[in-house]
Amino acid sequence: MQLQVARIGKPHGIRGEVTVQVLTDAPAERFVAGTEFVVEPASAGPLTVRSARWNKDILLLGFEEIADRNAAEAIRGAKLFIETEELDDDGEEGWYEHELVGLEARVGAQTVGKVAALNTMPAQDLLVIESVDGKEILVPFVDEIVPEVNVEEGYILITPPAGLFELNDEGAAESAGEPAE
Repeated sequence: MQLQVARIGKPHGIRGEVTVQVLTDAPAERFVAGTEFVVEPASAGPLTVRSARWNKDILLLGFEEIADRNAAEAIRGAKLFIETEELDDDGEEGWYEHELVGLEARVGAQTVGKVAALNTMPAQDLLVIESVDGKEILVPFVDEIVPEVNVEEGYILITPPAGLFELNDEGAAESAGEPAE
């Protein structure tokens, strides 16, 4: 199975470097010279990292196969993947978005929605739950609130603190210009 680790943005300079939207929490380990990525669309790859450097908060990558700005523009929007078998197993339990999206979200025995996305944030990750009535609910992805993830049986168990779902509903109502109840 493949895991997306980046999306290529616009060209930077004239030597074929590109900006990259980083989708991994370990960029220093993923983007090193000599690393080869599977690319989507396949016609754009594979790509081998020639150089990696940070320009403020933006990662710039150079690839062996990309020599100039025109070639860099041609791969704009391409997605970079690694094989999950290549992932380091550091003994920590962790989940990737592709493993979580589509799982039922349950509070006790009641299904309250489905996992729509995983937002990785600096302090903690947030699960985006699409509720059964179509609303978006943000749930902190911490053991205290999401004590069980069962990929095999297709669900996550949520033990929300009092008001979590109501707070999300109020925020949605206020942003829609409706008064909160």
